[in-house]
Amino acid sequence: MLKFPRTIRLDPSDTFVFERAAEPGEWAVSGAFVFWNRDPATLGQKQRVALRSGFLGIDSFGWSTLAVVTEATEAERQAMIERLAGHLMDKFGAPDANAARLAAEEEVAFAGSLCDHPPQTLLAVQRNVENGEIRERFRTLKPRLGAADADRLHAHASAFTFHEVEGDDEPADEVDLCGLIRTDGKTTDRT
Repeated sequence: MLKFPRTIRLDPSDTFVFERAAEPGEWAVSGAFVFWNRDPATLGQKQRVALRSGFLGIDSFGWSTLAVVTEATEAERQAMIERLAGHLMDKFGAPDANAARLAAEEEVAFAGSLCDHPPQTLLAVQRNVENGEIRERFRTLKPRLGAADADRLHAHASAFTFHEVEGDDEPADEVDLCGLIRTDGKTTDRT
C-alpha cells in the first residue's frame, strides 16, 4: 500500500498563522518549491511562517503545520500528480505540461518518502535558508489512538489527548506546538 501525507488541523491556529490554511484531509507535499529563488527578507510574516513550518495542500494550495501519514491508492497518487502539475503550470509558469508533470512526480515521490511510518503518524517540517538554499528537516509524532479513532484525526483531533513524543535528540524549533514536538531520531533532511 502506498502512503502519503495529508493535511491535518488539530486546532484553528493554521487559519491565523498562514495567508491561506489548507483544508483538513488534503493530500500534501513539502511545498518548499514555492519559495525557491525568493529572498526570505522580502516575505511577509505569514509567508515566513509557511516557509519555516508549512506543508502545502495540493488542492487549496494552502498551508498546514502538520501532516498525517495516510494510505493511498495508485489512482490517488496519479490524481495528486495531475493536480500538482496543473498548479505548476498555472501558478509557476512551467514551460510545458511534461515538465510540470515531471516536477509534480518528483514532489509527490518525495512526499511519499516521508511516510515510511505507520499510518496516523504525524509529520512536522522545519525549514531554514542556509547560503541561499532551503534546508528541510522533518520530524514525526506517533498517535496513541487505535485504528478506530483514525478518521477523527482529520477534522477533530485534540493536540493534548493523543500525542506521544519519542526520543529527545534535538531541541524543538520555534513552532513547537506547546512543547510537544521533538525529534524521534528519524529525521529526513532535504536541501
